[in-house]
Parts: sequence; structure tokens; C-alpha cells
Amino acid sequence: MKLISERVYEGKNIYSHKKCIRADVDLEGYCETPSKDIPDFNSTLVNMLPELYKHRCGIDEDNGFVTRLKEGTYLAHICEHITIAIQNILGIDVSYGKAREIKDDLYYMIIQYEYKNTALGAMYLAIDLINSLISQNPINLDERIGYLRAVLSEEMIGPSTKALCDAAAERGLPSIKLGEGGMYQIGYGKQGRIIGATIGDSTRCIGADIACDKMLTKHLLYNQFIPVAMGEKVFNTIDLLQKADKIGYPVVLKPQFGNKGNGVILNIKDQKSLLKAYKIVSSDYKDIIIERYVKGNDYRVCVVNNEVIAAAKRMPPYIVGDGTNNIKELIKVLNSDPRRGEKHEKPLTKVKMDECLLNCIKRQGFSISSIPVKGERVFLRENANLSTGGVAIDCTDDISEENKRLCVRVAKTIGLDICGIDICVEDISIPIQDNGIIVEVNAAPGIRMHHYPSEGKSRDVAGAIIDMMYDGHPVNIPVIAVTGTNGKTTTTRLISHVLTLMGYSVGTTTTSGIVINGEYIDKGDDTGAASAKTVLLNRDVDVAVLETARGGIVKRGLAYDLANVGVITNITEDHLGIDNINTMEDLCFAKSLVAEEIKEDGYAVINADDPWSLKILDRVKGKKILFSMNENNEYLLKNVEDGNPAVYVSNGSIYVRNNGKRYLVCDINDIPVTKNGKLRYNVYNCLAACSALVGINLDYCIIAKGFATFAGDEQSNPGRFNEYDLNGIKVILDYGHNMDGYNCVLESLKMMPHKRLIGVIGVPGDRRNDSIERVGEISAKYLDKIYIKEDLDKRGRKEGEVARILEKGVLKHKTSKSIDIILDEVEALDIAINNSIDGDVIVVFFEEFERLVNYLKEREETPLELEKAVHM
Repeated sequence: MKLISERVYEGKNIYSHKKCIRADVDLEGYCETPSKDIPDFNSTLVNMLPELYKHRCGIDEDNGFVTRLKEGTYLAHICEHITIAIQNILGIDVSYGKAREIKDDLYYMIIQYEYKNTALGAMYLAIDLINSLISQNPINLDERIGYLRAVLSEEMIGPSTKALCDAAAERGLPSIKLGEGGMYQIGYGKQGRIIGATIGDSTRCIGADIACDKMLTKHLLYNQFIPVAMGEKVFNTIDLLQKADKIGYPVVLKPQFGNKGNGVILNIKDQKSLLKAYKIVSSDYKDIIIERYVKGNDYRVCVVNNEVIAAAKRMPPYIVGDGTNNIKELIKVLNSDPRRGEKHEKPLTKVKMDECLLNCIKRQGFSISSIPVKGERVFLRENANLSTGGVAIDCTDDISEENKRLCVRVAKTIGLDICGIDICVEDISIPIQDNGIIVEVNAAPGIRMHHYPSEGKSRDVAGAIIDMMYDGHPVNIPVIAVTGTNGKTTTTRLISHVLTLMGYSVGTTTTSGIVINGEYIDKGDDTGAASAKTVLLNRDVDVAVLETARGGIVKRGLAYDLANVGVITNITEDHLGIDNINTMEDLCFAKSLVAEEIKEDGYAVINADDPWSLKILDRVKGKKILFSMNENNEYLLKNVEDGNPAVYVSNGSIYVRNNGKRYLVCDINDIPVTKNGKLRYNVYNCLAACSALVGINLDYCIIAKGFATFAGDEQSNPGRFNEYDLNGIKVILDYGHNMDGYNCVLESLKMMPHKRLIGVIGVPGDRRNDSIERVGEISAKYLDKIYIKEDLDKRGRKEGEVARILEKGVLKHKTSKSIDIILDEVEALDIAINNSIDGDVIVVFFEEFERLVNYLKEREETPLELEKAVHM
């Protein structure tokens, strides 16, 4: 088996509403060989991966996959299951996958994942394992899985970050991972809030810096008469001993800049122990503090937005003797608790046997091979940090009001909106001022102990943080996604124009670029997931309006989680034969994703006059707005009966039917982009845009005003039926690039005044031959003179190849005298103009809009007669 290609979907996609990987593989001659016919394959595989017994497979019964193996199944299907099983072994809860034939030995696999790099590694291992079983050349599976554990450890989302993302999701807010680190953005646009663990969007850097400096923290708290342990910074061993004598034993040594309890040595009782401890700490840290040791219990109090949200009593990890097992064996038993995992993967962390542990038990009179008597408790760490194996007991209901107020004072003194305050006191219900101290203050406090305490109630610290970041009103910006075969760009621009009139900063993606608040930040085809993500991450955006093309959907899925409105303008034949989209049914399935992924209170907008769009109605589970040129359209009327809005044309005007009432929006003749209704396809685009705006509850008068001020020219709608007048010769530039686009534009032109209709035609090379030929036939039906050009980007075709196919289609209806092949589109337009007369209309179905516009502006500066004279 050989991997050919892989494609990672980070969001919802045409294969699954979950994150997944598509991998194309070559079975290298094994497409018709079931695993049962490969010697020792099945038995060796299940012995190596007993996790496969848990897979129910498509037959949905216990041991279902193993049953399929015995019956005989094929390598791609097996590879998919192995990849999922390896992820399961690593503790990742995924289950979805499938394998399908492309042709002969070529298959594709769909595999659900949670962590991209880990899943890809699992898939590479699955392929290697299959090849090793075929060749009977063993691989070290345990070693490879160990390597993947290391990858997962680096890639896994931390428990605090996960809790925040989960809390955001509960409030309807999506999260986007930023890069390969631990940063995430909650929400989109202006409602985006960046988090890194529990460092919030408004957490002050200076507060975090102060908290990291334990000496400065101590000084600031002492200044506010908040109890802290007497302590000073030490510079050498003489200074150390002098300050220890001044403070009085027992003492504590700790790094001035440290975290997670690293480098902290407690309860040092004499000079000899102090010098030994100092040697240990100074070997790893430059700046060291000595403090008085205060006996008491270890408490962590979490303060969010000047309010105590949770409190927990922390205890160091310990084992209890049974009189039989030694300490090493008892630690293994402790670590077998299913709640314990590596680092932060589970509520509790496994205890590692290291030098700190050995020193800790040594001070209690034990070694790793000692057998404690039954019931004897042996502590394994001196600190109670969860990251080193400690446990937490919730005591939020026990903390006294005096202590709550003191903790809020601490947070304000340091300047942190989110912090964890470590307290040493015998009883948290008794005021700290009487018998305890503030040990330190932590920025980015871990909240795992509060969400998953070993004992007591779970506290929703993450929810409190999210609510604080949104001032108690978590809300996201509206997202409107527009797809379809034709009209996407104009519809997207219309929606954006109306919203801009209202004063919103709109982020828009189209085939011509990314626009933020009226300014292009990129030019080009920006209709995929990466461009949409640019808008969603932009903190200036009030509303996102995203043109979402077929290619982007197929290749990368959706960039957003759920849209407020998903628009499908129409579905007609285009791009068939690309990316395994071979039929109209395939195309409908792909585009339907935009209409399916809608918020519960959102709307899918569907063209009720388009037969193929209607075929996806059953896939849309949410509310729908249908639009039509006919107010009596049966689907429209049924949708109204179901309590949904409808947008339609009646007597030359656009109406909305909603909430049992009929509302006039505007007359079609008042919408410039429709050319008094002659551009019928733009009337449809207006209906789609109006429906989307109705879906976000926009006032109908605002919609009317927006439509009336959308000129449809080079500035407002570049490349979409833009008109230029050259001394009586009209030139129209349009991005029609498929059969339906040509039909719509040429049908409209036929109804407009003209002497001759002249066309400069071309089609992208990634269309099927029959589709290209049909464009030639359509052109011949309407045009009096045709110039055939080609795109500069041949998209895999040879030069002249597309032109010859177009010519073949034209010749079915026209003579060769009506055709000239001029491959460069600017040169073709130049010749067309020079051979035109007053009253002619030239339409150019362009590839490079700006190049043609620049040419036309140069022509406008030169009298037509002079131009013709030059070319004679």
C-alpha cells in the first residue's frame, strides 16, 4: 500500500460534520485480495492491535470488524480501522471512518481525527503496519506508538484551554486554533477573544509579569498589609545562612521566577539541609528566595473579574501501605487510576519517580524498595501541584467571606482579572489574617482542579472567564455564507453593500478578493476556507459575508462553525469531472453543506425556481427562506405555510411575506444592477440577497435603500456586466465562465438595443470538453461575430486546445466567416473594437479584469477614428 495524497479538513466538510482526513492510497495490486487470503495477516493484526475487537464496523455488532476480517475485507478498509484504533489506544475518542474505491487499485479513506499531526502519524503507522504484515517483515509497534504519544503530548489541547473552548461552545461561540501553539480565538471578528490557557483577552501583561516575580509580588502584597511569609532574595551561601538565621528555621527555598512548584524545597530545618537544598536549587535557577516556612494546608483560590469563583484544598500525592507491596509497586497501583494520565490529558496526573520523589520519601525515612506497614501514609511530593500528581478537594462553600474579600484585594493589587492565589492556612473558613499567609499569585492558573476535583463539586471557572470576556453577554458576529453556480459574487456584494450602509464594518470574500470595511486587503480568488478564516479572525469585522465556492468546500470544507444564513443562489452544471464531483447529484451534495450548517435560529436561503436547488431541501433541517420570480410557486407557498419567510417578485416589485403579512421592499426598476429588469439573473441575485438580509432581521426600508444605491458598475460590482462606451460602441465585461453564465448574459443582451452582438469568448480549461463545446453552441445562438480567446492559465490544457473545442461548438450553428481565433483576450478585444461600427455591442467573457479595464481606459483617451487609422 502506498500513500498518494492527504487532505486535512479542519471544519465541517462534504465527508463529515467532524474534523477528518482524506487520504488517497494505491493498493499496489491488492485491490481484489482480501486480508483472509494474505498469510497470517488477520491473526497477527488482531494480536498486535486487540483494540480492533472493540470496532463494531458497518454491521454494528460486537467484534463487527473482526468478523469482517474473517469474512474477507480489503486493505483500504483495514487501514482506516487501524488508524482509528491507534488513536483510540492513545486515548483519543474518534470512531468515524470509511473507505471507497476510486478506480482499480486507487482508494480514498476518510478518517476522523482530533489532533492532526497525531492522526497523520497514526495513518502512516497503519500503512507501514499493513505493508509489514504483507512482507512479513515485523515493525516495532510499541516503539512507534510511543513516538506518537510524544507527538500527542505536544499537540494536545491543555485542560484549561479545553474547558474554556467547551464553555464557549455551550454559549454558542466557536473557537479557532491559532497556529501550532496553545492559542485559540473564541468567536469571530469584533467578537473575537484570544485565549492562551487562562490568560484572557483583557489580562494585563504587566499583571502577569508581576505575578511571575515572586519577590515583587511579596513586596506589593506586604505594602497593602496582606499577610505574606517573611522572606528575602539570596545571593550566595554566606548571605543565605545569614538570612536564614534572621528569618528563623524552618525555611523554604524557591526560585524567584518559577511555576508549577518546580524548584521549591519546603520545611528546611537546619544549616546542613539548607546548604544542600541551595546547591540543588541554584544548579537550575539564578534568582532564589528564602522564606519562613509556615505550617498549614495548601489552598488554591481562583478569582475571576474580582470575584472568588472556586477554592480547593490541594494535597501532595501519597500512597498508603498494605504491608505487602513496596513503594515502587504502590506508585504503579496509584498511577493505574483511570483518572490519571500523562501531563494534563486527564483530571489527575501520573506520579513520576524522579530525584524529587526519592528525596521526599528519603526525608520520611523510606527508599523506593521500602514496604510501608498497612495503613501507613507516605507522601511522594512536598508540593501539592496537580502537574506533579497532587489531588484537589473542592472547598468553595467553606471559604470565609473575609478570605474572599482578601483574595479580591490580592487580585487587584497585582492587577490580574484572572488569577490563582495560593494560601497556606490551617482552615480556609478562618480568616487568613489570623493564622495564614498568601504564598504566591499565579497568572494563567490551571483550572483542572476546580472542574475535576478529586472530591466535592465541580466549579465552572471556564464559564465565568468566558462570561467576563463578553461582559456577561456572550454573542458572536453574524456570518452569511453564499454559494451556488452563478450569481455568488454579485449576491455577496449586494449583501455587503446594504450592511455597509448601516454603518457596519463588513468583512467580505469573493472571487475578486478580501474586503474589510470597504478596503481590499487581498486581490484574487478568495472563495476558500483560508480567505474566510482571514475575515473571521479580523478584529474590525462586525459582519462576515463569505462567498463560498465549490472548490473551497471540496478541498478544505467550511472555515466557520455555523452560519446565521446560508444562501444557495442556484445549482447548474459547472466544474463537473473535477475533485470527484462527476454528476449534478455530486455537485448538489457538495453545495448543500452551506445550507445544512446553519444555527438553530438561522435560515437556509434556497432558489425555489431552480430544480437542482430544490433537490437539497430535504437535507436542510433548519428554517428556510425560499425566493422565486413567481409568488405562486408551490414550494414557496408550502414554505410560507410552514411558518417561514418568502421573497418573490409580483407586478415588477420585490415583496417579502413574513409573520403572516406581505411587505413591499422595492420596485425592480429602482434597482440599477437589474437594468430595469432586463438582467433577469441579477433580479434573482437581488432576491437571494434580500432573503439573506431578511434572515438576519434587517429592516426592509434599509434593504430597499441599499439596492437602489448599488450601481453595479466597475466600483461596486467589478467584472459583472460592467459597461463602457467607446464613441457609440458599447463594451461589456462579464465573468461568465460556464454554460448558464453565458446563457444569462447573452439572453439579456439580446433584449437590449444593438446593431450587432459581438463576443470575445473563452472558458477555463478545467471544464469538460462537452461543457466547453456547449458554450460555443450557446455563443453561436446569440452572437453575430465571435472572437475566440484563451485564458493565460491553461489549467492543464495545451495552447489552442480550448479554442478548438469552442470553435467546434460554434461551427454547429455558424460559418467559419463568423469566427476569428485570437488567443490573447486584450488583443481579441482590440481587433473587435477596430472592426465594429456605431451601435455594436461587444461582450467580453474575461479572465483578467484589470488588464482589460486598463486597456479600455487607454482607448477612451484616443479617438476611435485615429485608432482605426493606426490599424489600417
